[in-house]
Amino acid sequence: MTGGPDGGTAAPEEKRVSWAELYFDLVFVFAVTEVSTLLSDDHSWAGLLRALIVFVPVYWLWVGTAVQTNQGDISRPQLRLRVFAIALCGVFLALALPDAYGDLALLFALAYWAGRLLLLAGMPRPRRGGGLPLNPVVVSVALTGPLLVVGALLDGTARELLWGLAALLELSTPALLQARLRHMHVDAGHLAERFGLFVLIALGESVVAIGVSARTAAGVTVPTGFAVAAAFALSAGLWWVYFQFAADAVRHSLATAAVQLHIMRSVLSYGHLVFIASIVLVSVGMHDAVGHPDEHLAWGVAGLLFGGTALYLATFGFTRWVMFHLVSWTRLGASALVLVLLPLAPHVPALAALTGLALVIAALNALELAVVQHHGWRALVAARGGERQRRTG
Repeated sequence: MTGGPDGGTAAPEEKRVSWAELYFDLVFVFAVTEVSTLLSDDHSWAGLLRALIVFVPVYWLWVGTAVQTNQGDISRPQLRLRVFAIALCGVFLALALPDAYGDLALLFALAYWAGRLLLLAGMPRPRRGGGLPLNPVVVSVALTGPLLVVGALLDGTARELLWGLAALLELSTPALLQARLRHMHVDAGHLAERFGLFVLIALGESVVAIGVSARTAAGVTVPTGFAVAAAFALSAGLWWVYFQFAADAVRHSLATAAVQLHIMRSVLSYGHLVFIASIVLVSVGMHDAVGHPDEHLAWGVAGLLFGGTALYLATFGFTRWVMFHLVSWTRLGASALVLVLLPLAPHVPALAALTGLALVIAALNALELAVVQHHGWRALVAARGGERQRRTG
């Protein structure tokens, strides 16, 4: 703490995302790409569920590391080396993902378990002896990791069921242990930025999907060029939806929450899992649409492209209600409109479907820009807070 210009005490310097954390995130660019590859091979509901099951451990390993670096000093060589070791586990996770339900199942399971063990090694020990406090990392080491390993030793449906159980356990642990984690405190700005960067990773995968699909198409024709432009406009529009207003709102809600755990669990852990998963769905749909702009979309591809976009927008309705008890009418309305357009998408060329979807997102962003610039989202939140105080006063 240092003296301020008015003779008072200046606020502590804000924790910033480090170069080491950004390097760590590069590994998960690879992992998100491999999840997309797995989903590209099977657009069915079963394929979607299998992709989600293996994505949950990848995401949970990233979340655990983000929280630990938030509460520690990444400039310390011990923590930095541990983060790099976890990153290596992430590399093996990503390598195993395309064949996680085949010959590389055990590599996938062991890589995840090793990463969680490294996180456990970095947890502070109780001062007066005793065991470690029960938290999601301990549960992962004691239960989820072994479940994945046992599942890897099985075949077919038995493996999928056991891994599905492990994924459900991971997802439910923060809610089940909320009483034990209630007093956890984090640096709001740093952690909100970390989750925003993961959204950026997923959006980067959408750009990669556009480029790869255009390169592998039968020549960069005029329709392909228009499809690339439409897909990029959609990706940029999804970026705008999150980073123009929502990213700042997440940071504000985490910083001002009476109980930070509520925002961490609902908005960061769960909400951002859905954000990132939905962007992956859109990316896979983009890849197929850009590669065949003159052809009609298959129902599975249309479901990924339009369903992923609708899910992405609808999730903002959930997060805004959790953070501020405000209804996001614009985003929920846009989500409903996208779902209305979904049955029409397979009956028009892929280029038309992409263009229509990009226009919906552009119209949403234009509308929100006009509304929020006129009122200001903080003013809307403050007004809602004042209304709640009057009701309870």
